[in-house]
Amino acid sequence: MSATFTSLRYPNYRLWFGAALVANIGTWMQRVAQDWLVLTVLTDDSGVALGITTALQFLPMLLLGPWAGLLADRLPRRRLLMVTQGAMGVLALGLGALVLSGHAQLWQVYAFALGLGVVTAFDNPVRQTFVAELVPPERLANAVGLNSASFNAARLVGPGVAGLLIAAVGTGWVFVINGVTFAATIAAVALMKAEATWSREPTPRGKGQIREGLRYVRGRSDIVVIMVVLAVVSMFGLNFQLTSAMMARVEFERGAGEFGLLGSVLAIGSLTGALLAARRDRPRVRLVIGSAFAFAVATAVMALMPTFPAFVVACVPVGLASLTMMTAANSTIQTSTDPAMRGRVMALYMMVFLGATPIGSPIVGWVGETFGPRWAILIGSIATLLVALGATAWAVRNWRLRVRYRLLRRPHLEVVYLEAPAVDQDHARAA
Repeated sequence: MSATFTSLRYPNYRLWFGAALVANIGTWMQRVAQDWLVLTVLTDDSGVALGITTALQFLPMLLLGPWAGLLADRLPRRRLLMVTQGAMGVLALGLGALVLSGHAQLWQVYAFALGLGVVTAFDNPVRQTFVAELVPPERLANAVGLNSASFNAARLVGPGVAGLLIAAVGTGWVFVINGVTFAATIAAVALMKAEATWSREPTPRGKGQIREGLRYVRGRSDIVVIMVVLAVVSMFGLNFQLTSAMMARVEFERGAGEFGLLGSVLAIGSLTGALLAARRDRPRVRLVIGSAFAFAVATAVMALMPTFPAFVVACVPVGLASLTMMTAANSTIQTSTDPAMRGRVMALYMMVFLGATPIGSPIVGWVGETFGPRWAILIGSIATLLVALGATAWAVRNWRLRVRYRLLRRPHLEVVYLEAPAVDQDHARAA
């Protein structure tokens, strides 16, 4: 079996991979349908309303992230995952029934977005860390990369299918279909064999465990750098569902099918990045920062594309750079974190990564509505460039980096850590 797909040798992971692919397709379909419902049915192309919807969906991550991570460390992850996936399915079915009845209002969509955000806040850390129980530790980076590949393969299919379904039967049925797909995940988790897992002992109850997680992260400057970079990029740059909808609808005056196409084309680059990430045994901090630079350049080029076909083509490198950055960040943190702390650390990471969106999406929506959709993309490009430059300068100063580029020898780019803070010595060598 190719090194890219080595985690599929393990039966439990194969079940998870297949079920997650089905559920992820449904999730991407719902994202497109929700945005289209808000933008074209419940408002008159309001970027602010779309930004508020996105913010409400991600706001709970800021408020509930630490407690969700603690539950992921304390409770059996299989059981917790079945509860959260079931709740997400019920919410999707409820929103679908409301839309199909013809009584959907904007405030109700806001309420469902908030409810989904609450459940997702508890689902994310357990789903992110559950994969560590399905493969041996040396395969974790590969499994994380394949998870991203599954997510982005779904992103390749889901938006296009959603666009076709919206045009054919409306948004309501898209929500219903998504609700049904969660049954695949629940069934897969139920069928997994306990003896074929690499489970860990749940963290016993104790005082100050959330503060313990915060101290652990504060003492790891490599994790802090990753979180700062991803927070800024997520806040201003990873608002594709908002900016793509505005570009398709307002800038290029296209319909639901073309909006769905943009999501699928973004996923072509993302899927490529995920498959490349699955081949890396040791992801590094410098890959996160380097791909942030690439993302800043790619989004600036995309924002300046004069025609819809050119904009579509420019989505591919944006997807590649963004997914390389996200997968490298996720893998670096998971593979270098103490297993007993992994749930809390990943919850903090997801809180910073996804929780930054509620802060940025209304701002990006306002910029798009006031100055045009192109500026909504450019603000993300500028912010990403600044944080990547800042992270590089900080690392050079505090880790005493020596960077050499050699055109005729491999590796072409060599980064040597001459010195690192004592607590980070082991992790700096892997950065």
